[in-house]
Amino acid sequence: MISNNLRDLDLNLLVVLDVLLSERHVSRAAEKLNMSQPAVSRALAKLREGFADPLLVRSGAGMLLTSRAEKLALDLQPVLRDLNRLVEPPEFDPATDTSLIRITGLDLEIGLYFPMLIRYLRKHAPYMRFEVVRQEADSFPMLERDEVHFSLSGLHPMSAEHSLHRRMLEEVPVVCLMGRDHPLASKQFSVQDYAAAPHGLVSITGRGPGSMDGVLEKVGLSRRVAVRLAGFTSVADFLEHTDLIFTLPQKLAERIAVGRDLVIRELPPSIQQRPVKFYLYWHERYHQDPRIVWVREQLVQLIEQQAQDAFY
Repeated sequence: MISNNLRDLDLNLLVVLDVLLSERHVSRAAEKLNMSQPAVSRALAKLREGFADPLLVRSGAGMLLTSRAEKLALDLQPVLRDLNRLVEPPEFDPATDTSLIRITGLDLEIGLYFPMLIRYLRKHAPYMRFEVVRQEADSFPMLERDEVHFSLSGLHPMSAEHSLHRRMLEEVPVVCLMGRDHPLASKQFSVQDYAAAPHGLVSITGRGPGSMDGVLEKVGLSRRVAVRLAGFTSVADFLEHTDLIFTLPQKLAERIAVGRDLVIRELPPSIQQRPVKFYLYWHERYHQDPRIVWVREQLVQLIEQQAQDAFY
């Protein structure tokens, strides 16, 4: 329990007290503190009242410390050091930090951005540890519950948006991914051709329509979703040598197509969509945490550097 004496004491006065006990002279203390002499005298009066002790008493040789002040002189320095550590920003050195950073996202989203971050951090933060946490239907409550530090997502939170921060990582066009021997792979296809083809859909929840269903509805068409998957890992297996089409952000499609017998095609002009924005989300509780600030800045810089390298 905090005593009434501490509640009544202005802790800023302890800095003045420390210098007064060291200098044993009001004018010299004022000069060292860059304060006026009357201001230091007023502070001394408040300190005397707060400690119920004169602290400094006059003598023929100047000012002397009372017995209470002698004890305070011994105890005050460690107290001030502890208070200084309390108000100073926490220290962070990536070279020695041993923190565990937890991140969530869909399998391919994690695969797109996280490995290059880990490669960089293994060199610059070799003792920092990372854990990829399986994403639930909605990753944003995981941030709220402090189960993860970051979420990689192209979605927007439905709730608790006020407590979340985000940084856009990249904008990616939406494309079609299909097998190389698909009937539409080698011709310019129309929106009617697109709608008539059987589709695959990656759905976290396993329920509800996909975004392209709403797009097709606006032009008076609908599609048939023949395969619904919970993740991106097996998309290529469902596309090779079938008549299925998946509609995906281009960067995901390119990653899935590596080493597989697949092709990437543009959507028909009438249903082309604005690029998908991928975001890194974190909670307000970690917004000023130096570890989290540093990790997210490294990821953003790596993606920016990757984009520049691709451009040149």
